[in-house]
Amino acid sequence: MPCAKFLVRGRVQGVFFRASTRTQAQALGLGGYAKNLADGSVEVLACGTEDALNRLQSWLQLGPPAARVDDVSRIDLDGSDIGVSGNFPGASPADGFSICGE
Repeated sequence: MPCAKFLVRGRVQGVFFRASTRTQAQALGLGGYAKNLADGSVEVLACGTEDALNRLQSWLQLGPPAARVDDVSRIDLDGSDIGVSGNFPGASPADGFSICGE
């Protein structure tokens, strides 16, 4: 299963970025998580179809209305790289999409 890890930089904390990302990911049928990082960025891991990952990336470049996205980087992963076929909770679309740090 295709997966991608995104790092989103800008004003992306305190603006409902993670919750909005979860809404978008769920609408696209993606599993994974969004979490705040100490440097003020947001890390998003998403797994699903390549089309859905591309659509999520397009959305991440805009974010919710209160956000200001300066940069989105992407690392493509195979689901087996992160254990999607094993015991990585939340990475499978069937497991849903989590917000870490709540």
